[in-house]
Amino acid sequence: MMTPPLLHGFDPVVDDRARMLILGSFPSAQSLVAHQYYANPRNAFWPITSELFGFDAGAPYESRLAALRAQGVALWDVLHSCRRVGSADSAIDPKSLVVNDFTELFASYPSITRVYFNGAKAAQVYHRLAQPDQRLHFRRLPSTSPAHATRAGVKLAAWREILPS
Repeated sequence: MMTPPLLHGFDPVVDDRARMLILGSFPSAQSLVAHQYYANPRNAFWPITSELFGFDAGAPYESRLAALRAQGVALWDVLHSCRRVGSADSAIDPKSLVVNDFTELFASYPSITRVYFNGAKAAQVYHRLAQPDQRLHFRRLPSTSPAHATRAGVKLAAWREILPS
């Protein structure tokens, strides 16, 4: 069997206004091709965040990122690189996992105090391979992936937790 290629994720979407970080596991195949977080049109990430923060889910990608940054939201993935065939988290070769440098990110952006995992795999890999910063609040949310079959309303209700109280 041929070894899958080593895939590399994206840089974080973050600026000095960031108060929370949303972490996925690793970009989907569609996202890697498009060079965009959550590029699969069936992924619920953009519809959910646009509903929560009041921007147009169909706006150009850079506008959607700007809207998130304006709300204090940073985006990244737990994995810097891995070997995977397709897009499923279950297809990631566990021996190939390299996590992103969270120590550097949290040192550079100390205003980030909350970390939300987009799904179980992101939370599992982070807690197993990254060094959790004890000053942070961690919470796993339902995956926005189309592979995670939960009604949209249920996902949206759970994701409301990211809104400021």
